[in-house]
Amino acid sequence: MQKVSGFLLIAAMVGFSACKGHMKKVLVYASDKMQVDNTQQHITVANGDGTTHHEQELDFPTGDPVTLNVETPQGKYTLTIPEDGLYVANVKTDTVVGSKQHVGAEGGEGRITQDALKQKLDSLQKLSMGQNVSDANQNYFIIPGKVVKITTETQAKIFGPFTTIPGSFDAGSVPAIYKFYSMKEMREIIANLQKMAGSSSADSTTTK
Repeated sequence: MQKVSGFLLIAAMVGFSACKGHMKKVLVYASDKMQVDNTQQHITVANGDGTTHHEQELDFPTGDPVTLNVETPQGKYTLTIPEDGLYVANVKTDTVVGSKQHVGAEGGEGRITQDALKQKLDSLQKLSMGQNVSDANQNYFIIPGKVVKITTETQAKIFGPFTTIPGSFDAGSVPAIYKFYSMKEMREIIANLQKMAGSSSADSTTTK
């Protein structure tokens, strides 16, 4: 009897651990203030000019699919979170884009070659148009009213639009880092890189 009881106890503990591990984490991006009810499944975006950025994290420790009911000035719709993972739900009035960040690639970049600059510019231009976007490339193009799974790692860190990654942030404290931008931000970044690329070309010409 003791052996049988011990086996049942172990089986129960394994089953409990399996259930305990479920988590769906959703970062909701909106263009105005949001109201979320106690269930976290009903989201109302306030009326307004929509020129600011708001975000809220929703946690669902369940293995079952979750449905979000969203009401915005533009209309009502639902978003489905089918499985565990970290998601971005875009209820803004504009598309958001983002990608996984390679730690150390940005921080120590005091100088950049013209070829690397052009490559980066080309990559961002394609991303802004929704080209070459895939899970394999770890980049994301999320139109208004859509939700996208970013990673299975719910402890990963996502920095949203209009938020810079602090230089003091400990990248080793999280499995991965992702950075998202509003389309307006992305266009400004591309314009600045185009100016830099033009300046680099001019400098190369004058030094010859």
